[in-house]
Amino acid sequence: MRRSTTRRLVSALATAAVITAGLALPMSTASAQTGSATGYASQNGGTTGGAGGQTVRATTGTQIHQALCDRPSTSTPIVIEVQGTITHGNTSKVSGPGCETADGVIELKKISNVTIVGTGSGAVFDQVGIHIRESRNIIIQNVTVRNVKKSGSPTSNGGDAIGMEKDVRNVWVDHVTLEASGGESEGYDGLFDMKNNTQYVTLSYSVLRNSGRGGLVGSSESDLSNGHVTFHHNLYENIDSRAPLLRGGIGHMYNNHYADLHKSGINSRAGARAKVENNYFEDSRDVLGTFYTNERGSWEVRGNVFDNVTWSSQGDKNYPAGPDPRSTTSVSIPYSYQLDDAGCVPEMLGRIAGAGKGNRVSDGDCEAQEPVDPDPTDPTDPTDPDPVDPDPTDPPEGVNLSIGAGADGSGKGGGTSYGNVVDGDMGTYWSPSGSTGRISVKWGSDVTVSSVVIREASGAEGNIGSWRVVDHDTGAVLATGTGAGVITFGPTSLRKINFEITSSNGTPRVAEFETYA
Repeated sequence: MRRSTTRRLVSALATAAVITAGLALPMSTASAQTGSATGYASQNGGTTGGAGGQTVRATTGTQIHQALCDRPSTSTPIVIEVQGTITHGNTSKVSGPGCETADGVIELKKISNVTIVGTGSGAVFDQVGIHIRESRNIIIQNVTVRNVKKSGSPTSNGGDAIGMEKDVRNVWVDHVTLEASGGESEGYDGLFDMKNNTQYVTLSYSVLRNSGRGGLVGSSESDLSNGHVTFHHNLYENIDSRAPLLRGGIGHMYNNHYADLHKSGINSRAGARAKVENNYFEDSRDVLGTFYTNERGSWEVRGNVFDNVTWSSQGDKNYPAGPDPRSTTSVSIPYSYQLDDAGCVPEMLGRIAGAGKGNRVSDGDCEAQEPVDPDPTDPTDPTDPDPVDPDPTDPPEGVNLSIGAGADGSGKGGGTSYGNVVDGDMGTYWSPSGSTGRISVKWGSDVTVSSVVIREASGAEGNIGSWRVVDHDTGAVLATGTGAGVITFGPTSLRKINFEITSSNGTPRVAEFETYA
């Protein structure tokens, strides 16, 4: 598993106290509702949950239902703080003017303006799912939902950890952990499902793992009334498929980490349009495309990292986006957002995604980069390399644009640095943390590049096998080949250029990644 440097994180923890039952209670690490809805949940009037309403504590599913039912109406705002473990044994149906509940499931049906948030030592919904139906303006935050089954015993919510259906609007699910213990044959279904006219939903800073199905948007090829869904800063881990499955509508996926997807990942089909930005795909198969149908969808891709991703061949009902993912549509996003560099997403999300992480978020300044710090007592003239440097055939003339530029990558081996490839020093180098990886040079504004020189460190000559040179922002492949040396292509204006090693004959060691106009 590759990891990169995270430069800055900020905490979204509020400093105010929560007033409950006449007592002032300081917020714990797993705090009550914090921050504002992001992504598509911020549209269509926004998502505020139970803000401004009464705050009630619950330690059982029945108490959650009771808090809903005791409201004067189905739209009276309420914040329900949950602590402890919610089970079938403590989740019963309750009646009242503010609810329509059921046994063995947390039922949010025909209601609005509700927040459910885990506090204290945590909230775990064990084999009990959360069902949202014909409802709007719902926030679910800082809870774990695990092992919800649709077959076997006990069953709940059709096997979905969180399921939404029929005329649902404006739901923000944030800092949750959704997990199963297998796939359909073990009795489980989806972790995060939306169907039958569900729109304006955001899933953020969450962990989805150990399941056959991550989730879907649309239950069939005819259920195309869903969409306007954002997935950002989530970890999908050990999932077979549906990360997510998107039928019709628009999905925006950015700054997610996808690890160990066994069959497929983002499945855009039946006319769906997916905007896929600055995600990190790792140790996975067919992470983007149209799968299991001939009714194809489309995608816009930029800034993603594909680390040890394998791709199947195109065929009937199988249309992978790779091995050279390129945009097939353009998707306009109506809200503002900040993109973290894909290279640092895995490490960052390991610290802040999921329940019990203090509801911390990124400030949008996460970069997989280390400062260049050459020894001032040993200046290097990049135009006059050491005679023992490798001498590629017919090297380009002019100024090496990499000197003074930034650098990042997909990961780095122990004792190496991204900045070593732009310091003009052949005695330092970058190695990927495995046999393949990406190293990039970047600038603060557009520069024109028409050739690069890849110089291998002493003792590692010939270790680089096949490679690609890619315009990072557009995904355009500028050149392909094998071995280090001079690489030329048409003059290209860009801000970041990638050298992607796709095979090797030993541990690659890139001493310098030179760029020339």
